[in-house]
Amino acid sequence: MTEANQEREIRYCRQTKVIQTHHVFPFDSNYHGTLFGGKLMSMIDDCAAISGERFGRTTNVTASVDTLNFIKPLPTGHSVCIDTFVSGAGKTSMEIFTKVTGENLRTGERYLAATCFLTFVALPDENGQKVSLPKIVPETVEEKFINSGYEERRQKRRADLDYQKQLHEHLTTEIPWAD
Repeated sequence: MTEANQEREIRYCRQTKVIQTHHVFPFDSNYHGTLFGGKLMSMIDDCAAISGERFGRTTNVTASVDTLNFIKPLPTGHSVCIDTFVSGAGKTSMEIFTKVTGENLRTGERYLAATCFLTFVALPDENGQKVSLPKIVPETVEEKFINSGYEERRQKRRADLDYQKQLHEHLTTEIPWAD
């Protein structure tokens, strides 16, 4: 059976879900007393990579962070909960959505702290063969809403990629402070 005629395996968003919760410690914070953005980005990338591997059952790499919106700061002493799942997939690339929730552990107040879309690419298998990713199926209202925008975001990424290629052609790697 040719690849075009093969029906793609199905995975549900819940099967790709990863949830990590951490304390926001002083050593994770900036001089404002809130979680350092780079630390949050590292946590997001780690969670998203696990979601991608659960989805494709293959090694994957981060291709881009498409959108990272910092909505509300995460103060020292609060918790940060990173929740990821696959929100769209092509043949070898996948989009992973991240929701970051903060919690004041003293009062129990929970709040949306950030959202993020990342793109990961599945690497070839041990024999160098390209993998074919399954189809992702949303079930909850939240998953359906997020997944419904996948094609539009994918087209925007493709257009952006064309611009990035042009940009890279015009960048130099010369040492800027040397004569």
